[in-house]
Amino acid sequence: MKGNVAAIVLIVLGAFFLLTNLGLLNVSLAALLKTWWPLILIAVGLAMIVKRTDTRSTDAKKD
Repeated sequence: MKGNVAAIVLIVLGAFFLLTNLGLLNVSLAALLKTWWPLILIAVGLAMIVKRTDTRSTDAKKD
């Protein structure tokens, strides 16, 4: 799953930059980051919690 998430993020970012360069999307990445940067922190925190919970449940299954 971890590899899939990274691949999806790269595809979405690539599509965003391609559409912006082609003039099909008129959005500033700086404006998006300025507005939505707290969401990035929340997503990273949730990913850390899920990862820690996932490794604990995997360790419990091994015993």
